[in-house]
Amino acid sequence: MSRDRLTAGEARRIALAAQGFATPRPEGPVAKRQLVKLIERLGVVQIDSVNVVSRTHYLPAFARLGAYPREMLEEVAWGRKRPLFEYWAHEASLVPLANQPLFRWRMQDAHDGAGVWKGVARFLRERRDFVDRVLEEIAARGPLAASELEMGQKGEGGWWGWSEAKRAVECLFWTGELTTATRRGTFERVYGLPEKVLPRAIVQAPTPSREEAQRELLRIAVRAMGVGTAFDLRDYFRMPVADAKARTAELVEAGELVPVTVKGWREPAFMDPAARRPRRVDAQALLSPFDNLIWYRERTERMFGVRFRIEIYTPAHKRTHGYYVLPFLEGDALTARVDLKSDRKAGVLIVQASHAEPWAGDATPVRLAQELKLMAGWLGLSGVRVERKGDLAGALSDAIG
Repeated sequence: MSRDRLTAGEARRIALAAQGFATPRPEGPVAKRQLVKLIERLGVVQIDSVNVVSRTHYLPAFARLGAYPREMLEEVAWGRKRPLFEYWAHEASLVPLANQPLFRWRMQDAHDGAGVWKGVARFLRERRDFVDRVLEEIAARGPLAASELEMGQKGEGGWWGWSEAKRAVECLFWTGELTTATRRGTFERVYGLPEKVLPRAIVQAPTPSREEAQRELLRIAVRAMGVGTAFDLRDYFRMPVADAKARTAELVEAGELVPVTVKGWREPAFMDPAARRPRRVDAQALLSPFDNLIWYRERTERMFGVRFRIEIYTPAHKRTHGYYVLPFLEGDALTARVDLKSDRKAGVLIVQASHAEPWAGDATPVRLAQELKLMAGWLGLSGVRVERKGDLAGALSDAIG
């Protein structure tokens, strides 16, 4: 099969356009429909609880839309008439509500214990009486957090010290028997029955076949990525290898994926037939470590020539760039990275370290300073403080003023 050929720059600009970075940010206040449209375009927004700067799910929209009201995301994610729902799509994620039926095959896999879900099915099977009591409690009392279920063994605290009640509601969340009703307090998930929480039209929507649901997820992935290898496309919604391989072949046969070769990429790639091919991209954005554009590190290195690793779990003395590092997108390149911390008590966004990539130009510190000031204001902080660490610190400090 003959393949279209793309340069590395063409592929990069196609990907940036697909991710919303080739479109200017709104000049006026961001409307709710613009936020929802963006998330529909991305198909999925990863959730993470780390709050050293901002929880990551707020950041992709800021990168693309600018200083939108943060409470707007909370409304569309967890409000009464929300257009999003939570599920395990990439990791824990926010997903357009209309796409809920597309994940029912995964919920069934979790119920059956297929693939990576063996532990979930085993717990639900072995603790069935307890699980049924949890469901009965939520049915009787309405949506509840795991901490409100006073039953079963208590946990030891921490990520892996879940109580029995927490294990039960999480397993039921993965099988689709419970869903997120809302979040409260320190980002605590509140679980409810889908038939009580989700719109009737969604609950009663026909369940597509496994094959059609997976094809549609791949269509969403390639529209959101513009161009990618088979693994890139599979990883967007973490699809099983064999399933993704079969569905990719079917979409190629149908003309819905265009095989392409990208200069410098070892693996063959596939492109959205309707993908924009901008000749120039002039973006300016700080990217969450979990932003859709860069969450798959091998693709980030292949696309931008930058080896990016999150160092949260690396001992402090072994970190290269810092604890919570955000790359800076300038034009169509990643030109810098900054280790940020929101000091809410002092009201300052702290740049704990700042480093330039080899190709950064004279404009990089100026444009980065603009973005940092915008982020500080968006976070409700009064200013930016640059620590003297990293090869960009001096120039960035001067640009901040």
